Amino acid sequence: MTTLDPQHNYATLINTFQVKPEHADELVGILHGATEVMRHMKGFVSANLLVSTDQTRVVNYVQWRSHDDFKAMHANADAQPHMQAAAKLAESFDPVFYTLRYADS
Repeated sequence: MTTLDPQHNYATLINTFQVKPEHADELVGILHGATEVMRHMKGFVSANLLVSTDQTRVVNYVQWRSHDDFKAMHANADAQPHMQAAAKLAESFDPVFYTLRYADS
């Protein structure tokens, strides 16, 4: 479950994918499949998938306990096919790590 608490100091990756509207649902399916693999890896906390109302962007909001846990997942052979499929389907993507500084619950 996603937790928005700056004290947890999670490594939060927000990856924005540009996609043709007719491919938005397919990309969500690929990213959901990736989540099913990654959720069993050390350090995984949560993942959320969002689609813009015009279906031209898909956002993957993922929390890891640490940046090292994310790097280990990224090097894992089980994760590679999912990441490659998502990259291939998207027109572009922009993965950025963030640090949560404030959350209002």
